[in-house]
Amino acid sequence: MLTLPSRRPNAVVARATPSAPLMLERRRALTQLADQTFDVLVIGGGITGAYTALDAVSRGLTVALVEKDDFASGTSSKSSKMVHGGLRYIEQGNLALVRHSLLERQRYRRNAPHLVQRLPFLFPILAHDGVFDPRIARAFESLLWTYDLAGGWRIGKLHQRLTVDEVLAHAPTLRAEHLEGGLMYYDSRADDARLTLAVVRTAARLGAVVANGARVNALLSTDGQVRGARVEADGDDIEVRARVVVNATGVWADDLDAMADPGRRPQVRPAKGVHIVVPWKKIRNDCTVTVPIPGRARRATCTRWGDVVVLGTTDTDYQGSTDDVHCTREEMQFLLDGASIAFDTELDADDVVGSYAGLRPLIGGKEGATLDLSRDHHISVTANMVTVTGGKLTTSRHMGELVVDRAAQLLGHRARCRTKNLPLLGGAGYDAEASAATGGTAAHLGGRYGTESRFVSALIEEDPSLAAPLVDGQPYLKAEVVFAARSEMARSVDDVLSRRTRLRLYARDASAEAAPIVGQLLGAELGLDPHTVEAQVKTYRADVAREKSILLGDNA
Repeated sequence: MLTLPSRRPNAVVARATPSAPLMLERRRALTQLADQTFDVLVIGGGITGAYTALDAVSRGLTVALVEKDDFASGTSSKSSKMVHGGLRYIEQGNLALVRHSLLERQRYRRNAPHLVQRLPFLFPILAHDGVFDPRIARAFESLLWTYDLAGGWRIGKLHQRLTVDEVLAHAPTLRAEHLEGGLMYYDSRADDARLTLAVVRTAARLGAVVANGARVNALLSTDGQVRGARVEADGDDIEVRARVVVNATGVWADDLDAMADPGRRPQVRPAKGVHIVVPWKKIRNDCTVTVPIPGRARRATCTRWGDVVVLGTTDTDYQGSTDDVHCTREEMQFLLDGASIAFDTELDADDVVGSYAGLRPLIGGKEGATLDLSRDHHISVTANMVTVTGGKLTTSRHMGELVVDRAAQLLGHRARCRTKNLPLLGGAGYDAEASAATGGTAAHLGGRYGTESRFVSALIEEDPSLAAPLVDGQPYLKAEVVFAARSEMARSVDDVLSRRTRLRLYARDASAEAAPIVGQLLGAELGLDPHTVEAQVKTYRADVAREKSILLGDNA
């Protein structure tokens, strides 16, 4: 979008560009939770809860957000990391969802350009044994035209056909013997955990009180109406009083609803998705390549993230613990099988450097495949508590808007939504292309913090030792741990390695190696005693070892 020159600064960008880093003090937040009565209490620190809090506070409501573990520690850090309209939803006949998702995709690209980037998707056309043969490809291209016309054009590029040589230029290790060309279209991707964190921090900058490590153990009620929650944080019980409560806990929504209405029927049907991570040198793609999974209806994607490629995802019913979800040996193997058939490369379990598994909070009955269930959201009100379930990452802003509309009705508050054009912290005035052109550390920090990267650089200016990487061969710096502790409410080694950075996802063994230095830096910033730091490091390494053991089939 072309913006005409102005003699005055852009007021929206100026208001969204702080002069100093936002400092998130968790102890102060917990005190505020106990001392204030809020208009809205949001329970759940995933992307939906985060955007609900941001929407509410931007409308002038007083807001609290509590999360039992860490922001984005559930589904919102374990997604496919795609901000997209969803070609599959056109195939299902849900054009309305696609059209709206593509509009929301563009809003994300505008409001968080440092975290949401355009990404090409490649569909190889094979004579046989592929996602598409030439006959199906012709029909599929009409679907791509529908996608472009429904809003895909906003990204600045339309889909295109590719020759065999063009396909191999993007993915040189694709098996070429049956290759007859390809189709390419454009969507977006995002670091889901950092995107969620950016929304939370933007809400905090506008006045919301946010706290992680704050578990809701009970709801507070007056005359049968929910008026807050009893929260446990750091061993203390806190009564958080609010005029309206929002349940945005995702796959845990039924548990919280049962506290308000024990007779309410469950709504959520968890669907499990898994991803594995392999070295980029094994595949060497520069885009997302879609490949078939033998014996599965769903297509898999192979997406480059730096020096690794993420393979996923699955979509299966899940019956186990919602707090202990892992990729299994069997799930890893069929993703490896799909990649090995599509690419002329040798891949086995020893090549998998990371993995993650998450649950989607789908809405629907127990019949039929989760793959066929709608990704639409559902909002309900029971006893003064607004519950939101379903949906997807791309439509999270809109879901937050609709939730606050319902909460505002209960409060008798009239104010329009302001998040459609509200830049997230780090996004205002950020130029992704210019940042990438700088290369090196500046490009790395720019792609994670946007215009806030100057605050991380300032830490290095104060203490040059913080310019060192956490572990050799990885881009994350010691300064990022300090910034995470001061400005991003990181409390533990796991918070830093799993979500503030993504080292655990993309380099599992290296993250275990980095754990002691992360613990040392956190201890100094948060005033943790040596025994606490040692316990965090030990726990983190044990969790990583168990994750790897389950992946390799050594642990049932």
